[in-house]
Amino acid sequence: MDSRISALIKPTLKTKFRIDFEWWKSQDHNWKVYLQSFLCPEHQKLLADYSYSDQIDLINPATGEVTRVDALLHTLAEHCAKQPDFLAGHSAIVDSIFKIFLVNGNSPLNAMELSELLGKPADTILRTIGTGKIYKGIKPA
Repeated sequence: MDSRISALIKPTLKTKFRIDFEWWKSQDHNWKVYLQSFLCPEHQKLLADYSYSDQIDLINPATGEVTRVDALLHTLAEHCAKQPDFLAGHSAIVDSIFKIFLVNGNSPLNAMELSELLGKPADTILRTIGTGKIYKGIKPA
């Protein structure tokens, strides 16, 4: 959809959202620092000297195809986000929503689905991420 048109459409409780990592990377130069704060203690130690340009090769076991991915984002999504206490604790609502998208593989969710997972009112969630301002790359899918 043309971004000028999508900017005019007001999201509803049923509008699906997701993290647009490309938007986020282009808008926030500190995005990797933010991601590092979500690493589990084990990976905070292992990636303490992480270079923000580090990439790793992933090999598809079925096809043998090799793809290069960001090491930090991959570690966070494939390990840290799957730890039992990843969603525990008190976080800002945007941080909690962001973490939920990491846990679910960035599958689109609407405010009602996020509400069930967060225990916060759906209208509060929609007022937080459904405005014209984009937080942490979370925007309509």
